[in-house]
Amino acid sequence: MGELIQAVILGVVQGLTEFLPVSSSGHLEIAKYLLGDQSVGEASMLMTVVLHFATALSTVVVFRSEVLKLLKGVLRFPQGNWRENEELQFCFKILLSMVPAAIVGVLLEEQIEALFSSQLLLVGLMLLLTGALLMLADRAKETQKSVGVRDAILIGVAQAVAILPGVSRSGATISTSVLLGVDREKAARFSFLMVVPLIFGKIAKDLIDAVRAGEPLTSVGFEWQLVVGFLCAFLTGLIACVWMIKLVKSSKLSYFSYYCFAVAILVLIESNFHFLR
Repeated sequence: MGELIQAVILGVVQGLTEFLPVSSSGHLEIAKYLLGDQSVGEASMLMTVVLHFATALSTVVVFRSEVLKLLKGVLRFPQGNWRENEELQFCFKILLSMVPAAIVGVLLEEQIEALFSSQLLLVGLMLLLTGALLMLADRAKETQKSVGVRDAILIGVAQAVAILPGVSRSGATISTSVLLGVDREKAARFSFLMVVPLIFGKIAKDLIDAVRAGEPLTSVGFEWQLVVGFLCAFLTGLIACVWMIKLVKSSKLSYFSYYCFAVAILVLIESNFHFLR
């Protein structure tokens, strides 16, 4: 029962923080630290894969009409004009935005993995950075601008920086978009859709690497934890994604900046004095 409760906690944390600008990676590190047991994450690499797949799937569900339009645009490309195909141009910008994170992920994979080992001090500092970005973005002027090619590259750089635990991916990419003058709703849409190909690519890479290394994907009795974790991450992801879009449109990112500052202070205190353990 204890393992299932941990799966619920990690699933809910992943589902909420993947979309809300408070850093899913940072909160998962905090959750593991407070639980005092890394078994859910270490018993199988598949748990991390399943949680990320669940949130990627919830994104596809929320933006299902946009995803279908993009697919139709791609299929229409051989018969149409590039300049008139807005969906294909959007897909090209998403591909551009993926490049920085893909390069960082491939070239610095071992260094990045080393950062995800109860690095509470780093998490606290990066949460402060996330809070500052959100506060700046909340004060930006509203526009009707769409994401351009240059914007896509810069937003992609922000996504690459968000690999660090404690930097919110959605917070970094949406804040960067808004600070570049992109319309808030369009910024949120681009931020959530741009990560889907990366998540699926990362999932495929992790599974292939595990199979090649002969590592067991799961252990006996672990299946129920995977199912529970998936359902919790998927359902909370649906709620968080829709909620986040409304919050970005209504310019309420500063609420999350205060939250990030508060959590960062607690984490920094804990990393020095260990009063919670």
